[in-house]
Amino acid sequence: MSPGQRGAMGIPLTVLPLAILLHVAGCSPPPEPVVCTHGTSNCTVTNSFGSFPDRSICRAGNVAYPRTEQELVAAVAAAAAVKRKMKVATKYSHSLPKLACPGGLDGTIISTARLNRTVSVDVERRLMTVESGMVLRDLIEAAGAAGLSLPHSPYWYGLTIGGLLSTGAHGSSLWGKGGAVHEYVVGLRIVTPAPASQGFAVVRELGAHHPDLDAAKVSLGVLGVVSQVTLALQPLFKRSVAFVKRDDSDLADQVAAWGRLHEFADMTWQPEQRKVIYRQDDRVDVSSPGNGLSDTLLARSAPTRMLIDARAAEERLQENGTAAADLCAAARPLADTVERQAYGYTNDGVSFTGYPVVGYQHRIQASGTCMDSPEDGLLSGCPWDPRIRGSFYYNSGFSVPLSKAPAFVSDMQRLRDLNPDIFCAGVDTRVGVLLRYVKASSAYLGKPEDCIDFDVIYYWSRTYGMPRAHADVVDEIEQMALRKYGGLPHWGKNRNFAFSGVITKYPGAAKFLRVKDRYDPDGLFSSEWSDQVLGINGSPDIVKESCAVEGLCVCSEDSHCAPEQGYFCRPGRVYDEARVCSFLQQD
Repeated sequence: MSPGQRGAMGIPLTVLPLAILLHVAGCSPPPEPVVCTHGTSNCTVTNSFGSFPDRSICRAGNVAYPRTEQELVAAVAAAAAVKRKMKVATKYSHSLPKLACPGGLDGTIISTARLNRTVSVDVERRLMTVESGMVLRDLIEAAGAAGLSLPHSPYWYGLTIGGLLSTGAHGSSLWGKGGAVHEYVVGLRIVTPAPASQGFAVVRELGAHHPDLDAAKVSLGVLGVVSQVTLALQPLFKRSVAFVKRDDSDLADQVAAWGRLHEFADMTWQPEQRKVIYRQDDRVDVSSPGNGLSDTLLARSAPTRMLIDARAAEERLQENGTAAADLCAAARPLADTVERQAYGYTNDGVSFTGYPVVGYQHRIQASGTCMDSPEDGLLSGCPWDPRIRGSFYYNSGFSVPLSKAPAFVSDMQRLRDLNPDIFCAGVDTRVGVLLRYVKASSAYLGKPEDCIDFDVIYYWSRTYGMPRAHADVVDEIEQMALRKYGGLPHWGKNRNFAFSGVITKYPGAAKFLRVKDRYDPDGLFSSEWSDQVLGINGSPDIVKESCAVEGLCVCSEDSHCAPEQGYFCRPGRVYDEARVCSFLQQD
């Protein structure tokens, strides 16, 4: 995992003290996303952050917890028989957008939390079939126990296989089939609505050469409920990981080339420090000595009181508005501490003795121990646990075509050079900007060409319309990536405006929508949000006062920002076609 890497969760370091970083004791595991007031009815649905980008409350009429495929078919049939909207919720819903919200008040949530078993492992053919609710942690451990490896995965192991496939989640690689998990799917069973003559629900089995597999393996959950997934694995292997810190003067030259040099290469860029931490990460023979472990510091449990105090300190810094120097001062010592702690890597699971760290794939590829610790009554928890008034942030991920990445990086450097300190406020550069490589995919909603994914986290106020310091930095970077360089937003991250018109960038979109119409002609697995994102009906933009502060729109007038607090709609500093909320003295 990359230096300071937030994993799939985007966990920010913010101003967490060292005691938090080293805490590995008990923990209250994060809550499940569905809460009901009457048994399994009258429910609300949220994500692991405790808030959707538009801050709306998602309600549903009921939730079903099928334990078998037969029960799953029955749950879909019951809703389909009365034309009730449905959405799938996983054990821990890590998607920021409203992918799990059915809309209205009487929709049905189908939870895959209890569909979490290994169905079969064929060691000779290197195939593994699992139920869609299986958590990535359990999948990679089961594969390792069978002498097999899932070649690539996201860095956070709290995702379910069904959830990570639906959003196209990935690791980092341009080698072979690339770093996206869906590239290793060779079979899939999915339950979809059906006519009354077929009992209102059917199981569709899609083999490796089925023409619909390229729609189903990255589906946003709008085709039905994935029941089982078959993955093509590889013989168990080890990885050798080392990090090298350099200045960023040649980053534009390196950004496209680095991914060709190492199989699991990525980068963590610290723009305000003019530094890049390069990940040198390659597979080695399973006989290579070493039993290294990745236990990412910020995916460990933390004492609740410290989480609350850290957030309060962060809020005080934000209250200073433009005091970028204060934010930089708070960030740098912690970044140094994280570097000294080897970003959570150990050579033997206990201590770090030096690079390279060599370990089995299933011990290196992902981590997230805060979800594993025993319940302690919320004395501690994952830093993002919504029950704790701790970390609260946006997470943006966008993929820029590899051919355009050098020019994009140069533009980011130009923006940085205007005032390096503002990056400490606009972007959480205590952990840096993570750059991961993503290979072109045959999936209709996968990446249409080789890309590099930029992962950015930044402060989010708990009060609607409250600007964050130097918000214009991230807004300009995002608009530049998406509009000037043709970038694509990660399906499971980002604020509303990033998805405006996105479907037109996917050459396979029409094919995907045709499969959707066949599988679910009544749109029972669709919602207002998915229809907007897929270009079927309306736009994901929400235009109202302060909408640009919230990332719900791109500002076109001052009221979309916060003029009463000194934030006005202005052109970008480098990309003048951008429209961002800039802090100015009253005109």
